[in-house]
Amino acid sequence: MSQSRITRREVSLGLAAATTVYIGTGRARAADFALQHNHNLPVESPLHKRATEMWAAIKAETNGRVDVTITRGGEGGANRLVSGDLAFMTLAGNGLAALVPPFDVQATPYSFKNPQQVYAALDGELGAYLHQEARAKGIYAVPGGCFENGMHQITTVSKPIRTAADLRGMKIRVPGTSFYQDYFRALGADVQIMNLTRVYDALKAGTVDAQDDPWDVVELFKFYEVQKYGSVTDHSWSGYNLLASMRIWQSLPADIQQVIERNARKYVLLQRTDTDNLNDQLRRDLEHHGMMFNNTDLQSMRAVLPSYYPRWRDHVGTRAWTLLQQYTGPLG
Repeated sequence: MSQSRITRREVSLGLAAATTVYIGTGRARAADFALQHNHNLPVESPLHKRATEMWAAIKAETNGRVDVTITRGGEGGANRLVSGDLAFMTLAGNGLAALVPPFDVQATPYSFKNPQQVYAALDGELGAYLHQEARAKGIYAVPGGCFENGMHQITTVSKPIRTAADLRGMKIRVPGTSFYQDYFRALGADVQIMNLTRVYDALKAGTVDAQDDPWDVVELFKFYEVQKYGSVTDHSWSGYNLLASMRIWQSLPADIQQVIERNARKYVLLQRTDTDNLNDQLRRDLEHHGMMFNNTDLQSMRAVLPSYYPRWRDHVGTRAWTLLQQYTGPLG
């Protein structure tokens, strides 16, 4: 697949072609390992497209020994991996943090300045440490397997966020752990907690005024239909870690593990490029949908960090905090 910029139409058209793989010229053999991979994004997302292509390539390369079906939604989170009920899952660091707290370091407010800095950290020493921590809890984090979501921004319906003061009293849906949500509470926001799939309806009904996520989420979930303002804050980053059940991973032959890891690196890189390009172009697309954009005063957004960071450091752990700063520079 080309690494050139993709559009939503190309994502959708690519799904059908990526889904079917023909193995050899004879009758297809039954898979030795029929497994499932779960995520919670729409089928139009670059992650779904590239994951579909990845498992198709793995099926072909293993001559049908591995056949992974993608499912969407579902309950149970990372515990399904630990129990062996599910083979693979893509999950944000904040979604894994309840079980492996250091993974929340991926969402540290005002740490990473851009996706390239993130990739260096998560494909480097910080990522290796997080993978070690996950293994201790029965989860195998595939090396180089963190798909992109993007830098987080704020969208609102009633007014733009020009300074942090505009967040005071605002009902905003914030993802992640209570520790991450505490950043918004420190800014005076009225934090609302709900599954991403419920956010559109909450915004439409007016029970929530604002939400925190990258531009690609705003577009994929059509938040532009119920939000007027997009405020550029770049306050956090999130991605989707490709995780495996340690029980199931250890049952796979070494050659199959190598095929999965090699293809994961390939298709994660493609998906990162897809999503970075989309996040760059989506501001223009969202403007065409009627959204209005502004740059938020970042100094005001950072004002609470000196009192917030010590609690955050205690949450993610000293080792994760130290490794993070090897890539971001000193924080605090």
